Amino acid sequence: MSKIQALSKNALTETPSSPGISRHLAFKGEDYLVVRARSEPGTTSGWHHHGEYDVYGYLVSGSARFESNDGKSDAILLSPGDFFHVPHHTVHREINPSSDEGNEFVLFLRGTGPMVINLDDPNKA
Repeated sequence: MSKIQALSKNALTETPSSPGISRHLAFKGEDYLVVRARSEPGTTSGWHHHGEYDVYGYLVSGSARFESNDGKSDAILLSPGDFFHVPHHTVHREINPSSDEGNEFVLFLRGTGPMVINLDDPNKA
């Protein structure tokens, strides 16, 4: 018989990240990861993608802006309680637009390979 598993928030393992974001692994299986991600107020992450992983997320607290492509034409704004999906290989960055509140996400990644691939700024030629 299987047992329910609990993991203390202090027992999470730090994972590869992007500048401006801290990510901590909660659970890992053959083709999935469950991760908590946080950023401080006013933070803009580096440009990155998640390789073969599709990312499904939930914004627990704070606010967030996701930019893709050049960051000018494709952007979404998130508030606490919002869900989002980032398809595999989608180049993006996250911005915490608040000047006084950090944000926190719960992420479900489905796929394989490296969890994050950091990139140079696409706006610099």
